[in-house]
Amino acid sequence: MTYALEAKNELARRDLGKSCCQSAELAAFIRLSGNIQITGKRMALNVVTSNPAVARRIFSLFKCIFNLSSEILVRRKIRLKKNNVYLIRISEPLRAREVLHRLGLMRDGVLVQETDELTVKSKCCRRAYLRGAFLAAGSVSNPENSYHLEIYTDYQRQAEELATLIDSFGFKAKVTSRKNGYFAYIKDSEQIVGFLNVIGAHSALLNFENIRILKGIRNKVNRLVNFETANVNKTVDAAVKQAECIRIIEEAAGFTFFDAPLRRLAELRMENPEASLQELGQMLNPPLSKSGVNHRMRKLERIAKQLLKDKK
Repeated sequence: MTYALEAKNELARRDLGKSCCQSAELAAFIRLSGNIQITGKRMALNVVTSNPAVARRIFSLFKCIFNLSSEILVRRKIRLKKNNVYLIRISEPLRAREVLHRLGLMRDGVLVQETDELTVKSKCCRRAYLRGAFLAAGSVSNPENSYHLEIYTDYQRQAEELATLIDSFGFKAKVTSRKNGYFAYIKDSEQIVGFLNVIGAHSALLNFENIRILKGIRNKVNRLVNFETANVNKTVDAAVKQAECIRIIEEAAGFTFFDAPLRRLAELRMENPEASLQELGQMLNPPLSKSGVNHRMRKLERIAKQLLKDKK
């Protein structure tokens, strides 16, 4: 089961809430996944979903708000994923018109594109409307892979209205178009968490947060490992260079060329090729700081360079 499906199943099981919120949620369902079917002179209202839990919720909303026992038709997709499609239908024309008028989707017998202001006037109803919109046409990516939440619509104006509703809760939704329609979306992980909280997907929210935290820990560990690996590589490269300088000096003049402190450091480097400067400093008696060891090593490098120059 995908993360988006888990979130939708959780939302579909939520209590329907107050009557005003029920109307707002159903209005979103109809606006984003509904259609009007005209057969002869008869009109029917259809709401379509591929999720059986969501289909039951839509049926319950029609029943609670309008005392309507809608039909549920099950069809099987032929193309792509051959899963079921559930069509919740109000086939009686007068009742279908009543539903559309009462939900602010039709005025004077004409369908309206804009969201009815009264439907989303209160904060609780805006939450319900966004919940319905997400259940009808929303998607959220698995946080293991990426952070992206979107709601699809056929119309740019609807996408912009959805973005405005999302923004009313302090988020920054954007609108984009693709070849098959328009999308209101958010990509910031914290805003996605906030949106899931707004629509009531609390279990999905906690799961999202857990995954996000684990990803953060893994990324931090990887950065530390990469940092340590880079440091080890630098230490090894420096040690190889230092050992080469010591060999040049030894071949040209022997260890007697060094004063006692420098000779002891050269011996320790050749005996401990993997040791860091700090570790070499701790081996000396008395111990020497990392900067002190580095100073002596640079002196060795200068001597080696001068010997090579004189040799040429």
